[in-house]
Amino acid sequence: MVIVKAMTIAGSDSGGGAGIQADLKTFAAFGVYGTSILTAVTAQSTRGVFAIAEVPEEVVIAQLDVVLEDIGTDAAKTGMLSNPIIVENVADRLEAWGVTKLVVDPVMVAKGGERLLQPEAVAALQRFLLPLALVVTPNIPEAEVLAGRSITSNAEAREAARIIAGSGPVFVIIKGGHREGPPIDLVFDGRDFVEFEGVRIVTTDTHGTGCTFSAAITAGLASGREPMLAIADAKRYVTEALRESYAIGDGHSPVNHFVNIPVRQPS
Repeated sequence: MVIVKAMTIAGSDSGGGAGIQADLKTFAAFGVYGTSILTAVTAQSTRGVFAIAEVPEEVVIAQLDVVLEDIGTDAAKTGMLSNPIIVENVADRLEAWGVTKLVVDPVMVAKGGERLLQPEAVAALQRFLLPLALVVTPNIPEAEVLAGRSITSNAEAREAARIIAGSGPVFVIIKGGHREGPPIDLVFDGRDFVEFEGVRIVTTDTHGTGCTFSAAITAGLASGREPMLAIADAKRYVTEALRESYAIGDGHSPVNHFVNIPVRQPS
């Protein structure tokens, strides 16, 4: 039996809705075995992020080396990387181990406004990690930072995608959730643009949508899906996960990662 494997390199969400936890749930929902490289521990709930402790760089490196040497991976994704040293070391080890199916989710700010990527780490992300990426998935505010310009129109989004692609990623996805109207994701493959239309689900249960989307793309790539098909699958999955979400706390609850898995009723 062939075991498909995917790796997440990100921070921990103690509330279980985003970060490592969201990624592993998503991998499982796609039938993919997930491994996890922890970059930071957060004290987090649906109400926000209350504390952050970064994992020492030597421990991040050790996690990557021991897992890739023993288990390997068919695709990987990055999420919260916190500081420039972690960014540079993650890029170094992924390149050394020959990981080519890499999805970079440039996580910068939590939904509650807490900073998850230090400002000085942005340059490191652009210099070391984006050149290795097959896919990068910024939302509008993240794309504005990476492109160094504001995005208020479709034309500006396209120009930002071109600028970001200049750093090396093959596919740039500028997510449309932060813009008015339907959540249209703009995908640039270095030559052409494709718009993935969607339905805006009215809900406050949106915690972890970005992590979940990038993890779903990673699972698809690990399974051998072509990038555009993996992106389309991820878009549908997140839409349904939002549609079937439910509240578990007093703040922004997470999406329903197991929307496609039948719920076992108590006997």
